[in-house]
Amino acid sequence: MNTADYLAEVDRYSAHNYHPLPIILSRGEGAWVWDIEGKKYLDCLAAYSAVNQGHRHPAIVAAAKQQIDRLTLTSRAFHNDQMGPFLRELCELSGYEKALPMNSGAEAVETAIKAVRRWGYRSKGIPADQAEIIVCTNNFHGRTTTVVSFSTEASYREGFGPLTPGFTIIPYGDAAALEAAITPNTAAFLFEPLQGEGGVIVPPEGYLRRAAEICNAHNVLLVADEIQTGLGRTGQLFCCDWEGVKPDVLVVGKALSGGFYPVSAMLAGEEVMGVFAPGDHGSTFGGNPLGAAVARAALKVIVDERLAERARELGDWFMGELRAINSPHVHEVRGRGLMIGVEIRCESGPARPFCEGLMERGILAKETHEQVVRFAPPLVVEKTDLEWALGHTAEVLAGAAVKA
Repeated sequence: MNTADYLAEVDRYSAHNYHPLPIILSRGEGAWVWDIEGKKYLDCLAAYSAVNQGHRHPAIVAAAKQQIDRLTLTSRAFHNDQMGPFLRELCELSGYEKALPMNSGAEAVETAIKAVRRWGYRSKGIPADQAEIIVCTNNFHGRTTTVVSFSTEASYREGFGPLTPGFTIIPYGDAAALEAAITPNTAAFLFEPLQGEGGVIVPPEGYLRRAAEICNAHNVLLVADEIQTGLGRTGQLFCCDWEGVKPDVLVVGKALSGGFYPVSAMLAGEEVMGVFAPGDHGSTFGGNPLGAAVARAALKVIVDERLAERARELGDWFMGELRAINSPHVHEVRGRGLMIGVEIRCESGPARPFCEGLMERGILAKETHEQVVRFAPPLVVEKTDLEWALGHTAEVLAGAAVKA
């Protein structure tokens, strides 16, 4: 089968809920991937930060193969010899007392929502079914019915009602709006320390610290969704570390498994995690031995290879080089670490043609929120690879390879 055949097959049998670039990938290694025709591409999306450690990292491959030969799934009806060590290592690395393992990021967000609501009723005394959670405009926390209920993106909600109540939406990056929105029934503030899907939006300096102070003063739980921004992506282990903030609840996923297997987790202290009793919440695959073994190896790679420091150093340099490109189409270059957004001016059209131009030159990036080209390569990417990409990127942003 050739590329056209594969594209036709997907068009015939798949729901049309994605608009991917027209490329069929078949192999990956490190920061590079290859299509079925043998063409090589620099991966500048990293599966939305799920492959921070690079494609098929040898240490994670070895851990996965070893565990597949031993045991893959027990369900939580029984214990296994990988989940306990995984949770201990994750808690020790992150500084939290407890972790609850799930699979997808959206599952972990839903877990956090359930936990903070119950905490609100039991610890804060919020009347039954009156708990409120404050969220931000432009947020992205997943695709479940409850999560899309508090999205400000109309296409995420349209036709999926009735929507879940209990959420108050405020402008992102506005600490005064946060304080004004808090009521006696507010249980938590759920936010992204940097909005990735929203267009790589960096909040004002000091926003995270002020949000933490406000929540602490009003007995409101601070809940950080670091599914995309965590585990080294922004140049710190967690993006909240940039302002020395430790949320009451931390949600992680994606790079927690290095792209091998869906693994996510909610982390919190005993007071919050203690709201769960047997039968209250669960997942057949959550904490399974294969996922736990893979996650242990993925965490070790992040630490041993100093991927957060690498992201900070390469990201600072790469962002500076992107800002130096003289293009009439670029409105702004922003980001942290190796999560970088290049915003295209509206008058220059949408970002997708620029992504298509990059693809033709062997660089895979993806548009987000219509106008932003996101650059987020695996954190193992070499500086020489990015230097190579810069020349092509400059030409594409100048319009040389942009399709009409």
